[in-house]
Amino acid sequence: MQLGVHIGQQNLSMAALRDVWRQADEAAADWISVWDHLYEAPPAGGTIDHFEAVACLGALAADTSHARLGCLVFYVGYRNPGLLAKAAVTIDHISGGRFELGIGAGWHEWEAAAYGYDFPPAGRRLDMLEEAAGLITSYFTNDRTTHDGEYFRADDASMLPRPVRGSMPIWIGGVGEKRTLRMTAQYADGWNAAYISPAEYQRLNGVLDRHCDDLGRDPATIERSINLMFDLGKGETELAAQWGAMWERVSGGSLHGSVDQATERIAEYRDAGADLVNVAVRAPVDPELLDAYLTQIAPALRSS
Repeated sequence: MQLGVHIGQQNLSMAALRDVWRQADEAAADWISVWDHLYEAPPAGGTIDHFEAVACLGALAADTSHARLGCLVFYVGYRNPGLLAKAAVTIDHISGGRFELGIGAGWHEWEAAAYGYDFPPAGRRLDMLEEAAGLITSYFTNDRTTHDGEYFRADDASMLPRPVRGSMPIWIGGVGEKRTLRMTAQYADGWNAAYISPAEYQRLNGVLDRHCDDLGRDPATIERSINLMFDLGKGETELAAQWGAMWERVSGGSLHGSVDQATERIAEYRDAGADLVNVAVRAPVDPELLDAYLTQIAPALRSS
């Protein structure tokens, strides 16, 4: 089993942020990622310091040497797929071939409105995601790409240099059964879900397997991951106040309680089909609790 850290790059200095991912890498975390937001999450009206993802990933790639790196996930409405693929390849070369590209349909409509981005209804955002997934796949597998779609275009575009490994794993994030998981089965090398219970994760794993069967794909060729809120030391009352109306939706994927309880909870996701579990860290970061995850919980689960 692989254990990683998903860092929300908000409410802390760049120096502190870099300390967090260096700590994770030095402790042999298998994965380190950031998220793609312009405002804080949960939403607070743009009142909390927040750093942009692509720039952070360049520093993350240069600061680390062990972990696989990613963003879970880039919203395709913020970046043209060609630009996103170029950024991904650049980060990949900085990291020596450790970067993997995650994409999704987005959810943070407040930041989109603040910065003047269109945020269409979910069905259209999923249309954009599907078109972007096919286009990015072409960039990573073909010498030249021409595409004239509803949302994106390319005209005899090359992707040079190539990713360090020749191609690059693509992750799709989300829990939509009919479209997101079908797109994952069609295009992706990995699937990421966030903040759902082990039982729901297991059920959706089965849905993804059935989509693979329908498309004639071996389900074992898709890596499965889950992001869990790292809430050791916090109680449900505090967390409900922090998340507000969103708490009911994300509470099933929160790690709180003791180190032993967190270990048992992560093991439930392993048994539900997760290959990789990431703890989603938000500032203020308790260094002792993060160290307990990296040096106690993760080694125990890897060896079990």
